[in-house]
Amino acid sequence: MSDTAQCVHCKNQLCIHKVPIFSALAHLDLLKISGLIHHREYKKGEAIFQAGDRIDSIIILNEGSAKAFKYTGDGREQILYVFSEGDFFGEQYLLTNQTAAYTIEALCPAKVCMLTKTRFQELLTLYPDIGIKIIEELGLRMARLENVVQSLGIRSVDARICSLLVDFSQKFGKEVPEGILLRLPLSREGLANYLGVARETVSRKLGQLEADGLIQSVSNKAILIVNMDQLKAAAE
Repeated sequence: MSDTAQCVHCKNQLCIHKVPIFSALAHLDLLKISGLIHHREYKKGEAIFQAGDRIDSIIILNEGSAKAFKYTGDGREQILYVFSEGDFFGEQYLLTNQTAAYTIEALCPAKVCMLTKTRFQELLTLYPDIGIKIIEELGLRMARLENVVQSLGIRSVDARICSLLVDFSQKFGKEVPEGILLRLPLSREGLANYLGVARETVSRKLGQLEADGLIQSVSNKAILIVNMDQLKAAAE
């Protein structure tokens, strides 16, 4: 982990431009906020925070991706959420005295911007719209988590994999002439941990989707979605 004092070192100069909770603020307000932000960099596999830590900052993911996970009773890793650029986390611990219930780990080299609890509370007083945006973003996140829970409970493995690919395509996909190029943030094992299935099952189901003409394998961590409509239908 390395530290930088100023947010202006970030890509796009102001990382908070990319964060939905600050989207309603004027540029001058964003400049003021950027002066309050502390910047850190993490290597792939490095924990941004761990279960049991006391969190004193809201953390904005400026570059890279990260996973939230905890261990089950039998020692298996259960991935709870995958964060992409512009996502934030740690906010719930600024309003309570609870320690972190899960670990967040960088999936690749990542840059984050951190706003301390005191500064964050000051901003909520000065800019009430930030609080509204946070509620909106948390609502969207809860909807995604409910979708995951529903998938684990009643959907077939095929539907769960298709649903996850659709969700990842919205966060990590890039439109290309042939379809949507999706660079997967997780390995096959990571996908299996997220879905609660065996790694071999994920590999087999992805192979079947390719045989059915819905996707094409580009590399071990990238696929091309060539028929999004059918993929969405298969996710139902």
